[in-house]
This record gives sequence, structure tokens and C-alpha cells, in this order.
Amino acid sequence: MKFIEFGIGNKWIIRTETELNDGTEFEEQGIVRPIKLQSLYLRVWLGKIVVILDSKEGFKKTKKNRNKVKIVFGIKSL
Repeated sequence: MKFIEFGIGNKWIIRTETELNDGTEFEEQGIVRPIKLQSLYLRVWLGKIVVILDSKEGFKKTKKNRNKVKIVFGIKSL
């Protein structure tokens, strides 16, 4: 699974995070192709609260253990 994100709060303004089948993940600067669109999402992370609006999964709100500020638009891809 790949997550291509555009916004502030990550290491790079445009990045691709890849999650492997064994649970490990890594990130790369820019857009890594190919892209097989699964959904689009908007993630807003303020403090310990994360709000996600996903085109496939709908609205989600979660709490995290660390404080961050992130506002990203993303593409979920296979």
C-alpha cells in the first residue's frame, strides 16, 4: 500500500510512504509510481487529535500519543 501526501507536517512537502506486507514502512521524497487509486483523503492533525476525511472510509477521528501539527491531502494507492 502506498500513501502519497501533499502538505505540511511531514519531512517533505510531497512524499510517498510505502507499507510492505511484513508491516514495515518507509518514505521517499516525491511521488513514486505506479499509482492505482484506492481513495483520496484529507488528514488534519492538531496536538494529539487526528481527523481524517476519506473518500472511501468516510470520517474518522483518533487520538495519538505525540503532539504534531499536520495538514495533508493524500492519495491511497496499491
